[in-house]
Amino acid sequence: MTSYRQPGVVLTDRRFTVPLDHSDPGGEQIEVYGREAVAASRAGEELPWLVYLEGGPGFGARRFVGTEAWLGRALREFRVLLLDQRGTGLSTPANRQTLPLRGGPREQADYLAHFRSDSIVRDCELIRPQLTGGAPWTVLGQSFGGFCAVRYLSAAPEGLKEVLITGGLPSLDAHADDVYRAAYPRIERKVAAHYARYPQDVERARAIAAHLAEHRPESAGHRLTPEGFQSLGILLGTGSGSHQLHYLLENAFVRTPGATELSDTFQEAMRTAASFAGHPLYALLHEAIYGQGERATDWAAERVRGEFPQFDAATALKGDGPVLFTGETIHPWHFDVDPALRPLRETAELLARRTDWPVLYDPERLAANEVPVAAAVYHDDMYVDTADSLRTAAAIRGLRTWVTNEYEHDGVRAGGPRVLDRLLSLVRDEA
Repeated sequence: MTSYRQPGVVLTDRRFTVPLDHSDPGGEQIEVYGREAVAASRAGEELPWLVYLEGGPGFGARRFVGTEAWLGRALREFRVLLLDQRGTGLSTPANRQTLPLRGGPREQADYLAHFRSDSIVRDCELIRPQLTGGAPWTVLGQSFGGFCAVRYLSAAPEGLKEVLITGGLPSLDAHADDVYRAAYPRIERKVAAHYARYPQDVERARAIAAHLAEHRPESAGHRLTPEGFQSLGILLGTGSGSHQLHYLLENAFVRTPGATELSDTFQEAMRTAASFAGHPLYALLHEAIYGQGERATDWAAERVRGEFPQFDAATALKGDGPVLFTGETIHPWHFDVDPALRPLRETAELLARRTDWPVLYDPERLAANEVPVAAAVYHDDMYVDTADSLRTAAAIRGLRTWVTNEYEHDGVRAGGPRVLDRLLSLVRDEA
């Protein structure tokens, strides 16, 4: 273990060995990384543990500097483990560079089938006794981390002292088709709100999409397409996302000696925002997190989009309507345009066709839950359906909700200490 300091906090790198397949504990092992954080003034004390599960899937735990955001509040009473879920961050990363070590696409898909919330929870249960001596710990789950927390409540509630969920109450039984059928109208509402705030962006977006359709430029090997441009709508689900999108669009074009062209600044910003180089598992496993039972996910977002023709950029450009952005949807073309995903196209196809996904949630066990649980549910959350979240909240015995429109999906980051304070008071019945 290596320890080091940042302002107000002592950090320790921790590495754990866990089975790739928890049903075969003596088989292949992988490494999972977690960063321990403790307040510098309390480093020598025995403190209860809180494990943080990041959103995604596919993102390592946030790299805090000092005691920023919610971490400072947590460190008042907890020793915190910022866990890089398997395949992310420093936890045996899975990407276009490392996955060929597994073999071909079939072997890669079989390997990645072990990277969902069920395996993440089993990892936590192997790690927990090594840190707590067997005592249960507190879980804070953001977005997909909340999905993992609900799986935790279904599979190993004995490991939990209390559970805090922010924007991450999943449907217990919805197929991926149902998830995206509910998602497109939410996305459309967010786009309408953005255009109402920045009406000048309607023509800018049309001009950009038309230019991309005609010229199909590349930036560092990333093909810039109208569909890729539309995917920038993923920004609209965060508190400052609409403003970020506006600033990205406002300097899209420059005049050159030959013609008006897309600026290098815009092309680089679009490539950076649209690239999955830093989180390829998001693209590979995003629909798989909804897989339960024998029905394949089968590119649900792409298929369901056909039911919402207003999202077709080519149709919008033929008329005079706005080009609608998308977001939180993964499509086959992502694996054609993005060099970080291109070598994994066949692997993604095999995952989309897979029909042996284990069931993730246990409704009977959740209905008998005895673990204190509190969840922040964000009104009209773009990424996680509010109605599904509230149905799940009602299905988990004793769960207390805080439904708010004060924050968007990233409320635990934007609201920081206040959001964590509210959830802790709810879970401890102090509100």
